[in-house]
Amino acid sequence: MPMQQNHMQNQHIMQTPPDVITTKDLLYLKDAMSWELGAVKKINHFVQECQNPKIKQVLERAGKLHQRHYNLLLRHCQNNNQQNMRQIPQAMMQQQNQQQHQQRQS
Repeated sequence: MPMQQNHMQNQHIMQTPPDVITTKDLLYLKDAMSWELGAVKKINHFVQECQNPKIKQVLERAGKLHQRHYNLLLRHCQNNNQQNMRQIPQAMMQQQNQQQHQQRQS
């Protein structure tokens, strides 16, 4: 158990999504969106069936939570991946040029 805790502490938590999404990442995001959308649909069904106002209110909050998660994942999928992919070689070239320039000055 301590080893697992150390591993979890050493993991980097990404605060913002990367500019470029790999195919594997995109497939995972689509799966997660499918799960969230399924949860929203099921919860909305149970909200319609529910007679208890307190339970109905809790279900509605849960439905809104899953809807927010779905929308967040959708925004991550809507980045302009092709444009960002074209910029990677340019950024790498600029970085190499800067390194070469610094080496010449040394």
